[in-house]
Amino acid sequence: MDRSAAGSDPVGHEQPALFGWAETAGASPVPTSSDPANSAEGGSTEGGFRNSPQARRMLDVREVYAEPAALDSPRGQQILARLPGVRVIEVGSHWRIPSLHGNDGNVERWVRVKTETLVLGVKQQLVTRPNGRSADWIAPGPSNGCAMACAYCYVPRRKGYANPITLFTNIEAIVAHIRRHVRAQGPKPEPNQCDPHAWVYDIGENGDCSVDALVSDNTADLVAAFRGMPTAKASFATKFVNPDLLALDPQGRTRVRFSVMPPADARLLDIRTSPVPERIAAAADFLDAGYEVHFNLSPVVLRPAWERDWAELLTHLDDVLPARVKEQAAAEVIMLTHNQALHEVNLGWHPRAEDALWQPDIQETKRSQNGALNVRYALDVKQQSLTRLRRLLAEHTPWLRVRYAF
Repeated sequence: MDRSAAGSDPVGHEQPALFGWAETAGASPVPTSSDPANSAEGGSTEGGFRNSPQARRMLDVREVYAEPAALDSPRGQQILARLPGVRVIEVGSHWRIPSLHGNDGNVERWVRVKTETLVLGVKQQLVTRPNGRSADWIAPGPSNGCAMACAYCYVPRRKGYANPITLFTNIEAIVAHIRRHVRAQGPKPEPNQCDPHAWVYDIGENGDCSVDALVSDNTADLVAAFRGMPTAKASFATKFVNPDLLALDPQGRTRVRFSVMPPADARLLDIRTSPVPERIAAAADFLDAGYEVHFNLSPVVLRPAWERDWAELLTHLDDVLPARVKEQAAAEVIMLTHNQALHEVNLGWHPRAEDALWQPDIQETKRSQNGALNVRYALDVKQQSLTRLRRLLAEHTPWLRVRYAF
């Protein structure tokens, strides 16, 4: 059912410019203050960066697929109010949209679908899972999918031929579930690699909270909720610098993990993301705004001259980051994981990426923690490469503590 008021057919529109390296280098957007009246948790960022041309290059929604309950919810209504005139199509389930999922014709429109399509749904299963690596717990996320198009992303493996953002509009239920879970844990009994004092909850396992904030207050509501949880903190990784997040006042209860890799790899693999130097340059601003700031060295892609390029990146980190960032920083090191199905999808829209990602001579099949069958570097190759990377870290960034390497 089409509920659009004045929706124009997105087919035939010129492809928006990619949010690429040259377009964003040197940008220095100014954060804006939030308007508490517009958010259930007091963290809205009406106006500001989310309405800038730079943000619209990332997310220029032309059509919304939505479950009826999501459309009728307060969050769904708020999101649609920010998207006047878009075409709205009702669907029975955000997981089963024939024109998106399973439609192999969407491979050639991979980036356009991410730019122009948004899905609204209600998250039915609210489950917090133990993790123990990056975080103590994986919280039920406020979204699934992303407007960026990283060639190695694991989320599309479950979605077929399209992976736009799905926003979950029952944010009140998600926040209430997390609060109950945090209360049930009590104080953290002893330090671990996740955090010495607080239980860490990853709130962005299947999306990027910084990009979600361009169109939804879900991220703001979660950041605000964790302000009131003295025994816990939120955590999310991001490849997108959204200065609106600087106004959310996390008060040390949210950890932002900026993912970084050598710029040459990012230009090939991190499609539509903020440039790596911009992510690094944002670290001090986010720290000063009240976030804990860590780094994900992710993914580490093995290719000719990879050690040289990682050494240059680490040297850059050491050169530009101020002492206050270094004193609290830590890192996660994540080697590349790939997948046969994603390999086939990538061949349809970005085959050059597969020259770096698909290397059968040094990769082997392995079943992941979540049961998925993936391709990873052979164990001996992986261990040798991690040893070499740790040596580079000790030489160029001795201040950067590695919380875990995987």
